[in-house]
Amino acid sequence: MRRLVTISREYGSGGRLIGRMVAEKMNIPFYDKEIIDLAVEKSGLSREVIETAELRAKSSLSYSFSSAMSFGEGFTSEPMSMNEKLFITQFDIIRQIGETNEGVIIGRCADYVLKDLPGVTNIFIYAELEDRIDRAVNSYGDDPKKVRNIIRDYDRARANYYNYHTSQKWGAYSNYNLAINTSYITDEKAADLIVEFMNTRIYKEQ
Repeated sequence: MRRLVTISREYGSGGRLIGRMVAEKMNIPFYDKEIIDLAVEKSGLSREVIETAELRAKSSLSYSFSSAMSFGEGFTSEPMSMNEKLFITQFDIIRQIGETNEGVIIGRCADYVLKDLPGVTNIFIYAELEDRIDRAVNSYGDDPKKVRNIIRDYDRARANYYNYHTSQKWGAYSNYNLAINTSYITDEKAADLIVEFMNTRIYKEQ
């Protein structure tokens, strides 16, 4: 059994915290900001550029346009846009993680990157809007006056980034093995549910 989990999540749903809990319960590595560290080292680009890569996709039109703009330096002989360079950098890192057969990976199209590996468990975490607002304000420290716009921008950016790079739809049930609405379950129980699911699910060869 691959102890390899990808977690996609709506902003304010608690996906990152739940993912860390899963990693701790299973005693496997957790990858979130750690992927940024590896991408900085691999690409030579600044941390700020890499950290904001996904959020720049909040406008699908401008992101598509900037992704089409290429420059001469890249990992291949072909010109490559900054967006494509960043995606390929993280793609390679996630594939390397996948080869270890274990870990919890947050976001970054990891379910798509690892789709050819049998036995990867792909999770989508979501919640009701009012509960996401409450978490964003009280746990993340977001401004109550701006929180709805923050949630909208993050969700839109994640969807556009995912849709552009994978040609699939972010949040579509067919991309995941399990979806959890955290409005009706505690973070701890959600993590337990994911671990139990991994231990009891049917693993199919591809």
